[in-house]
Amino acid sequence: MQPTDSIAEVRRSGYLVFDRGHLAYLNAIEKIDCAYCSCANGLIAYVREIAGRTEHHRYPIKHGRRVIGAHPRYATLEDYGDADGFRNLIARSRRADPDQD
Repeated sequence: MQPTDSIAEVRRSGYLVFDRGHLAYLNAIEKIDCAYCSCANGLIAYVREIAGRTEHHRYPIKHGRRVIGAHPRYATLEDYGDADGFRNLIARSRRADPDQD
């Protein structure tokens, strides 16, 4: 169990998965392509999860403009410009982080 003021660890093994190289019907070039895509997409997803958890925990405020491709926690962030809501939300989120083990 981690202290409530920390962010839960993101396990890299769930994001960087290299299992398609075992498929017998892929040739060597296709396996290399699959490894590249697994690495690129896995790394981006991994970093996005870390950044999303950090934003949710540290500064849970939505942007003033529309954001394309926001992380899954974005909808729970406080509205832009709502100072009182921000102070209340940050106090609550640091007491009960849903990602804590």
